[in-house]
Amino acid sequence: MEPYRTLRLRIYGNGPGKVTDICGMAETAQSLRIIVTGGAGFIGSHTVVALVEAGYEPVIVDDLRNSKASVLDGLERILGRRVEFHAVDCGNAAAMAPVFERPVHGVIHFAADKAVGESVAHPEQYFANNIGATAQLTDMLRERGIAHLVFSSSCTVYGEASALPVDENTPVKPAASPYGFTKQACESLLRYSHAAADGQLGVALLRYFNPIGAHPSAEIGELPLGTPANLVPFLTQSVAGIRGELTVHGDDYPTPDGTCIRDYLHVVDLAEAHVAALQWLERHPGSLDVFNLGTGEGSSVKQVLQAFEEATGRPVPHRMGPRRAGDVTAIYADATKAADVLGWSTKRSLQQCLADAWRWQEKLGG
Repeated sequence: MEPYRTLRLRIYGNGPGKVTDICGMAETAQSLRIIVTGGAGFIGSHTVVALVEAGYEPVIVDDLRNSKASVLDGLERILGRRVEFHAVDCGNAAAMAPVFERPVHGVIHFAADKAVGESVAHPEQYFANNIGATAQLTDMLRERGIAHLVFSSSCTVYGEASALPVDENTPVKPAASPYGFTKQACESLLRYSHAAADGQLGVALLRYFNPIGAHPSAEIGELPLGTPANLVPFLTQSVAGIRGELTVHGDDYPTPDGTCIRDYLHVVDLAEAHVAALQWLERHPGSLDVFNLGTGEGSSVKQVLQAFEEATGRPVPHRMGPRRAGDVTAIYADATKAADVLGWSTKRSLQQCLADAWRWQEKLGG
């Protein structure tokens, strides 16, 4: 990568309207601070690495309710330096004030509760945290004239899709879970905020499918607190002997082998998509658009188990169980738009995803 880029820089004042453009000025991207809410989480931490590799200066904002401070150590080992970190709730305006003391170029917003089953049991928590914090954060951005926001959405906004693969024009149906509803609500909120900002806030809504894997260094990866709610971390913990056998939730779905189908993509591929979305916003200031992020192929739960065994040589202890509330039958992406507009597509195979996830689990140990 070239060490310098020609950018349209914005010098931020203390309020809306206090922005000065300087055109055609050479500046290192390293000076461009990007707030990453939930940056100590699974996808957020990998995106921090991708941002540094692209020359940005990430700033992690994470209250560590769903992550651990040890992730910061893993990032330091990968990057060779400590990343700026603020242990605060991104929806707390007073706590966020120090984060904004230096100019901010943009925000990538991951921070949210994300377990489908937990959202069914505790919908109030999901509404308050996911929707409420996004509203507060967006208000802070508009108040300060921050121009770029990349939002972590989800394929769950489509609900039970009537046709596959789903593209960005697929109708958004009633959500299958409170978690899915919060993503739908946040997207609507950001569309209204974008309109109200009158061209001063660009928004990229990234609807991604099922991220798995880990950084190839095995320094960071998925680190669920308590019992994993997602397939792959439960799978790796089962193989490692930490959990009992894996329960496959339902084998009577109308799919070729009876198990649910998802689009699994490598978390490093996904992290790189967030950088691509940020750079798209830089080229198209004040824009709003939505992008599916996936491989374009669906894999069933049974296929994932088989791919893991092929990639690692380890058998997966498992049994069949009943369906789980909130799960859709099958969903996978048409990611053509992301390729055409963002210049992004996945590079890593399902087997590589699972091999990296296992390497991370081996490093964690029992």
